[in-house]
Amino acid sequence: MRDTFNAAMKDALKAGDKRRLATLRLITAAVKDRDINARSEGKDAVSDAEILQILAKMMKQRRESADMYEEAGRLELATQEREELAIIEGFLPRQLGDDAVNAACRQVIADLGAEGLKDMGKCMGVLKEKYAGQMDFAQASKAVKDLLS
Repeated sequence: MRDTFNAAMKDALKAGDKRRLATLRLITAAVKDRDINARSEGKDAVSDAEILQILAKMMKQRRESADMYEEAGRLELATQEREELAIIEGFLPRQLGDDAVNAACRQVIADLGAEGLKDMGKCMGVLKEKYAGQMDFAQASKAVKDLLS
């Protein structure tokens, strides 16, 4: 994934796409920051799965920021956040639809033999491991909670 980001940065630089370039720089900075933290803990550089988690977190931040800007009447900043969101989404695998998320939640619950809300953490852990970057985990959490209730 790092190579993909570097190639995309070169393309954005050549094309003069300032928004895309700035967003890609934010992504690489976040990945490098996580690498530094991992090295200080004696671990290797972050994996592609962890990079997907970083991207998912960045997407969540952009959505929340865009909503707050819209509520405050700062439409130009909301538009900027949504543009960054679209750029970040381009690096994630295709997102699962509602039906697929519900099916994945049902499958994990069945595989683990989860019986109540006390097993929700286990279920979410497995979902995050299996479907990193492929689903909205807030939606998955709600689905798992509904299924276990």
